[in-house]
Amino acid sequence: MAENGTDCDQRRIRMSKEQHNGNFTDSSMLSERKRREREERLNIVLWKKPLVTLQYFCLETLINLKEWTIKLWRRRGALVCALLALAVLTAMYYIEGTHQQYVQYMEKKFFWCAYWVGLGILSSVGLGTGLHTFLLYLGPHIASVTLAAYECNSVNFPEPPYPDQIICPDEETTEGSISLWAIISKVRLEACMWGAGTAIGELPPYFMARAARLSGAEPDDEEYQEFEEMLEHAETAQDFASRAKLAVQNLVQKVGFFGILACASIPNPLFDLAGITCGHFLVPFWTFFGATLIGKAVIKMHIQKLFVIITFSKHIVEQMVALIGAIPSIGPSLQKPFQEYLEAQRIKLHHKSDSAVPQGENWLSWIFEKLVIVMVCYFILSIINSMAQSYAKRLQQKMYSEEKTK
Repeated sequence: MAENGTDCDQRRIRMSKEQHNGNFTDSSMLSERKRREREERLNIVLWKKPLVTLQYFCLETLINLKEWTIKLWRRRGALVCALLALAVLTAMYYIEGTHQQYVQYMEKKFFWCAYWVGLGILSSVGLGTGLHTFLLYLGPHIASVTLAAYECNSVNFPEPPYPDQIICPDEETTEGSISLWAIISKVRLEACMWGAGTAIGELPPYFMARAARLSGAEPDDEEYQEFEEMLEHAETAQDFASRAKLAVQNLVQKVGFFGILACASIPNPLFDLAGITCGHFLVPFWTFFGATLIGKAVIKMHIQKLFVIITFSKHIVEQMVALIGAIPSIGPSLQKPFQEYLEAQRIKLHHKSDSAVPQGENWLSWIFEKLVIVMVCYFILSIINSMAQSYAKRLQQKMYSEEKTK
């Protein structure tokens, strides 16, 4: 009897070892397969496979439209209420009356705020890559308001949205009467709306990680898979990037609201990891979003505004142009277009839009316009590539499911 029991135990140990080895082999094969499939998907880009990429993009777009239509149909009650509210607002917009002045004011404010919120969302939500809307739109806008405020010695030019160009007011002001706080107040609405948009753009990683944790299903996002692998190998992490990610994860997990607030209040390329961490550990939505909104729309935006305003204050700009002229050999030739650009801006600020002002094109303006076009085109291309790769991932998952059922 004892010998039989010993034999049974030995057989059980051998079976468990074989099962463990089999699971280890299956896991390594699955990891290798996922790596190969990821490499295949990354090759589906417009400059390598244009026809396949466009085909997959169109198919993924149709699938998304179908899914959104089904979701809207499931929430048809809320959709009908939204359509009724829109119909009432449309009727108020077109019916003549004394209320029209308020309607026009709200319309201008709404579209102005929606414009900056949308740019903020584009900056952080990604879709393959984020559009750097602070560098392309908000930063130049704050810089132009700052230059105008110092030139006009006033911020009493029109409320947003501005006309085609900012015009100095006719009132006379004393030199040096403009303050830093006045400029901050002038651009506060745009900056806070942009910051709120970036906070909204951080929600997808949070909801994705939260849904994966609650459902217990295998996550479909590579960033989330990387996050789980990082948690598994937390103790053995050696490189700086892994340690930085772990520091963000530990700060958010242990400190909670104030940890999220700290990560959101400073320029932080790893903040997506904070959203994934909060979703994975089931941090309440309003704790995550409230801290993110305060950090990005209030604290971080005031830091960025101060940096841009101080950088483009009148004396700093004049010193920068003078330093450019001091560069040996090429200094004067580089300094000239900057001086011409600043002089053109001063002329525009002191003339009405219908006045005869010489309109000479500056190569700095031309370069910036082309840079904006290139960045927007790259962003559109990244969306097409990302959606095509998403469709390729659908095909790979479908093939894997069919193989499992055989």
